Amino acid sequence: MTEGSEHIFVVLVENRPGVLQRVSSLFSRRRYNIDSISVGPTENPSISRMTLLTRGEDRIVEQIEKQLNKLVNVIKVVELSPETSVCRELCIVKIHTPDNKTKEHVIQYADVFRGSVVDVSPKSLSVELTGDSAKVEAFINVVKGFGIKEVARTGVTAVQRG
Repeated sequence: MTEGSEHIFVVLVENRPGVLQRVSSLFSRRRYNIDSISVGPTENPSISRMTLLTRGEDRIVEQIEKQLNKLVNVIKVVELSPETSVCRELCIVKIHTPDNKTKEHVIQYADVFRGSVVDVSPKSLSVELTGDSAKVEAFINVVKGFGIKEVARTGVTAVQRG
């Protein structure tokens, strides 16, 4: 992973094939990792919104922002400040629960973290959790001792406050 500060970019793009590949290629050419990316249509179905999280030196990330603005199909690039933005992530964690006592413990942890049990099977529970990345990490660390079977995370999505 590249050292440096965390940067969150919102990139509005035309909803066309190949746009995601062009954006990700820009990062890889600069030898920068995309720590998380979420993409979806906006209120206008012809425009998609990408939220990218990366870490790096400010000077180089500024260059990436300038290069993003030059890409065909990119409409707008905005760097969000975590302090002035609402940032959330969705996570589903499948946890090994071989008995009812373990299930009860996991359900209690889910309640504390305001998560929801979304699937129950004889040997596992799946918990859905929404929050900032620190909350998601904290939940994963708490239930790690039970045995995590699977984790699915959306990556960060964010909007400017106000």
